[in-house]
Amino acid sequence: MKTSLFFSLFLSCFLAVSQTDQRVYDIIDAVSAERIKNDITTLANFGTRNTFSDTISDTRGIGAARRWIKAEFDKISKKCNHCLEVFYQKDFVTKEMGSRVPHDAWVVNVGAIQRGTKYPNRFVIMSGDIDSRASDTMDYTTDAPGANDNASGMAGAIEAARVLSKYKFESSIIYVGLSGEEQGLFGGAGLAKYAQEKGWDIIGVLNNDMIGNIEGVDGVIDNRSFRIFSEPTNLTDSERQVRLRRFYGGEVDGISRQLARYIHKTTKTYMPEMNPMMIYRLDRFGRGGHHRPFNDLGFAGIRIMEAHENYNRQHQDIRTENGIKYGDIIEGVNFDYAKKLTAVNAINLASLAWAPPAPTEVAIGGIVQPSTKLKWKKVDNPNVIGYKIYWRDTTSPTWDYSRFVGNIDNYTLEGIVIDNFFFGIASVGKDGHESMVVFPDSTFRN
Repeated sequence: MKTSLFFSLFLSCFLAVSQTDQRVYDIIDAVSAERIKNDITTLANFGTRNTFSDTISDTRGIGAARRWIKAEFDKISKKCNHCLEVFYQKDFVTKEMGSRVPHDAWVVNVGAIQRGTKYPNRFVIMSGDIDSRASDTMDYTTDAPGANDNASGMAGAIEAARVLSKYKFESSIIYVGLSGEEQGLFGGAGLAKYAQEKGWDIIGVLNNDMIGNIEGVDGVIDNRSFRIFSEPTNLTDSERQVRLRRFYGGEVDGISRQLARYIHKTTKTYMPEMNPMMIYRLDRFGRGGHHRPFNDLGFAGIRIMEAHENYNRQHQDIRTENGIKYGDIIEGVNFDYAKKLTAVNAINLASLAWAPPAPTEVAIGGIVQPSTKLKWKKVDNPNVIGYKIYWRDTTSPTWDYSRFVGNIDNYTLEGIVIDNFFFGIASVGKDGHESMVVFPDSTFRN
């Protein structure tokens, strides 16, 4: 009897840490390029979605666009027995708040919360931008269809909601369209502050900005690669934490960087045909995106986008000059590629929302010893079957080695010298889904 029980426990642990989840493959298959095409077309047909454009018309401007997005979230919610809490979140901006604000206006975000069954106040967020712009940011009347920038990201968030609303998760998922990106990241700043005030426990923010272009201005055509931008460390770290990094490491192991590694690993596991490129910077050189305001307040956040941009299709009035076509129109979007990147988002949202919370109080020891010791505070969750220790060469961008150590709170890696690697711990659930890796935040000597 004891042997049979031991074997059953061993088998369940083995399957959890060694097998993939069929539901994740089902999610990939369920994402529809046709629905994404229809949504991008609808958004582009509003003419302009400049944050300061018409809010009264039902067919043109930012007002019509955000009402349509809310209506789509409402439709999705109705089909899943009202499983989504659809909401507006808004902030008032004035001309004094920035050089790109032509007049006072409300910046309105549209969101939908799919509540978790066990952790309703714990969130993973997928965002896209509602707004678009012409060549002149202050011009809010000229046509600016913004098909790729960023109807593609917004359509991706809506499609992810359609697919994932058919499942239940322990943690909550938020699908959101953010406004005011082109004028100063106002929408992201407003929602980040709102989340902080509400006490949301945010696992991570997946900001999608331009996920539909495969023809780069550099001449490269690539429908499999995409970039994941992430900051190396947490801006809210204390002076003590910054000082200790000089001696213990962690210069590239902040929470946003761990989120990037998580997305890289999940994508390579379930979509090996894709090429996720981890870019070690906040965003493109000198530029910004809507994950930044979340980073500013201490939340993990990354940007997912195409690998090869076409600047002729960004922030451009629609025109032809010297035989070159300018403008962000529907013909420049590859819907199959947008489907792939939407699937990348969906499977990571699902994996994070199915995963147990990460361990806390992770500490490391092993100074001047031939082994590395780790200890942590276990998660109070019956679905946790144990913990996995990860380590990597100090020059490696990814967690390359791992060992599942069971449902314990400390472990010694014999023969692994602490000086030569970086280490982290993840919780493992019964279905095999893991939390993000936690980098040690303290040391011990015994």
